[in-house]
Amino acid sequence: MLRTGVLVFSALGLTALGCVIIFFNSTEFKEILIRNIKWDRLQHSEIKYSNSFIVVESENENSSVINVRGAAQFFINCTCPAFVEPNKTEDCSHESELSSPMETRPDQDPSFSILLGVLTRADLYERRHFLRMVYGIQSTPLARIDLKFVFCSLYKDDQRILVPLEIMRYNDIIILDCEENMNNGKTYTYFSSLPTMGLRYDYVMKVDDDIYFRYDKLAESLRPLPREDTYYGFVIPCESQDPFREYMAGMGYALSWDLVEWIQSSPIAKNKSDGVEDMLIGIWLNEGNRGKNRFNAKPAMYNFPGSDIPACAHDLVPDTIAVHKLKDMDRWFQVLKYFNVTLAVNESKLYHL
Repeated sequence: MLRTGVLVFSALGLTALGCVIIFFNSTEFKEILIRNIKWDRLQHSEIKYSNSFIVVESENENSSVINVRGAAQFFINCTCPAFVEPNKTEDCSHESELSSPMETRPDQDPSFSILLGVLTRADLYERRHFLRMVYGIQSTPLARIDLKFVFCSLYKDDQRILVPLEIMRYNDIIILDCEENMNNGKTYTYFSSLPTMGLRYDYVMKVDDDIYFRYDKLAESLRPLPREDTYYGFVIPCESQDPFREYMAGMGYALSWDLVEWIQSSPIAKNKSDGVEDMLIGIWLNEGNRGKNRFNAKPAMYNFPGSDIPACAHDLVPDTIAVHKLKDMDRWFQVLKYFNVTLAVNESKLYHL
């Protein structure tokens, strides 16, 4: 039975009646209802307006969970009267494509996991909200990609109110035990803290907050690589294609989980935590004889055209993994327009685009 919950609807006007649903992609939600619940009274003209969400706690054993393109999870109790035609009885015994709780469908089961850790500052609220939009509409069946915003300890009264609100709403923030900094140990604290947090990923990424990653291309690039002793990114210097020459640029690089655990336990990293953070990663790995599997993501990772270091930049290309140096909204708009990220927006009587 539904015990507690906060329900928010827009334009659909359903009542819960014991049902538990979380959704964002309304078109897929309608298709799943029709396919699994066999309730065809829900008209397309209604459902496509319902950019709704429900935040609930449920202990209903008949609820099922399905991941839909990484955008949300659906909790559907198929005995709920709201999803059954009048005078008909529906139960959960029919064949369904819904999976067991907390499992993905077999055809959408990702083969590996990535933590995208965006190192930023606590007071950059608007930037986080914008990044949640541009990353929140992305998904890939190839990998589970978790987006987390990473910064040091809170130090202002407004942060102690607004950041907890973000955590309650989005649960996508990691607060490190450090004073805010860029090159005085923050990156070391980030990597060395992760194994103590109950987290585990195949790859952990440190990325800037002025870079745009495309999930599909990132997953395609990482998928065939070794899951151990792997160091991946945009090799420095910009002119080089040799991933063993120096180090990967701080715009965004990935370490396999064993290297994250090694950083936590290594005196090499602990004793050299202050300095240019991306350069230090290369120094640690070289001195520790680690990162024997190194991969350069050029030319699919690059700086925005016309950026301050010409050798690191080039024109936008279709096979892009990531674009860096998006220092203002005009650059963001150009990138998002080039990749046509709003192509999938639904038509609606509620707006004119």
